[in-house]
Amino acid sequence: MMSESFVHKTVLLGATVNALVHDEFNVKAKWIHDLLPPGNKEGVFVDGTFGRGGHSRYLLSQLSANAKLFVFDKDPLAMASARQLQQEDSRVEIIHGGFSSMEEELRQRGIEQVQGVLLDLGVSSPQIDDASRGFSFMREGPLDMRMDTSRGLTAAEWLAQASIEEMKEVIKNYGEERFAFQIAKAIDHRRQSSPLCTTLELAELVSTVVRTREKGQHPATRTFQAIRIHINQELEELANTLASLLRLLAPGGRMSVISFHSLEDRMVKQCIAAAAKPGADFARLPLRESEMPQPVLKNMGKVLATQAEVAANPRSRSAVLRVAQRTATELTDADAFVSRPLMLGGQSGKRRASWRA
Repeated sequence: MMSESFVHKTVLLGATVNALVHDEFNVKAKWIHDLLPPGNKEGVFVDGTFGRGGHSRYLLSQLSANAKLFVFDKDPLAMASARQLQQEDSRVEIIHGGFSSMEEELRQRGIEQVQGVLLDLGVSSPQIDDASRGFSFMREGPLDMRMDTSRGLTAAEWLAQASIEEMKEVIKNYGEERFAFQIAKAIDHRRQSSPLCTTLELAELVSTVVRTREKGQHPATRTFQAIRIHINQELEELANTLASLLRLLAPGGRMSVISFHSLEDRMVKQCIAAAAKPGADFARLPLRESEMPQPVLKNMGKVLATQAEVAANPRSRSAVLRVAQRTATELTDADAFVSRPLMLGGQSGKRRASWRA
């Protein structure tokens, strides 16, 4: 069980929420990182990754008494924190599930459009720091890695049954790991005699194969990240969600999406760019301006953590916040704006994301 003394530090707290609720938001303004006095923003908002509620609590302080906040999370422990917040604030409604279910769940509750959605992608700090969850290669724990511990295969179960080719593809494509084949072969050799059951067993095995790594990075970093992404179907869920956000956001509504991994950030960046400039592919054709596809999103730019935040919370170093605002353009095909080159079974070398993108 995670230590009760652990203090969760919410990444890009001010900028992520301020982007949703303040009309004058501009990524170049210094004030966007500040925690502002209580506001009175009307509407329906969604926190698709509640975690321990840092973003939600600040967002609630910026909303009117009549506003509504729907919070989603797969993690049962996150749901326990959400229930505590709901007892304090009746504007909160809890939905136990991944953010890819957002559109369906909201429509079941009579919500067709929302004014703002925030997503904080990837594994949360409490999940990493709780050894029993199996996300950390630095702490001994069961090889689980499920964000929702109530369903699905654990990492140990998947590693016990996956073929060498499947393991190689997952580690290569989701981890950008150049030693993917060697790691897959080592896992297969090991499981012939005994199964991999704990995080340190896997980390130590990978370390015997990966002899070189970037300064300050553990040899198992990419492998753990790749397996976690696969177990939780994170990129598939993100692709489906980005399409649903285009349908859900009301004109003028905004999305704030924080990514920590270049694969996730590339997908968010490409979706926003395609929706903000849908006429890019038609630029060389002899078409009138009125005949060109109109923007579905306004790209409001990206925000990185300040030096002060990185010093206080090193995990914010790799965080990238991207903000976009829905236009009034009628949407015909949301999926057309969502890039899906990162799924297994069809990546091309040119289109794979770089860790330094």
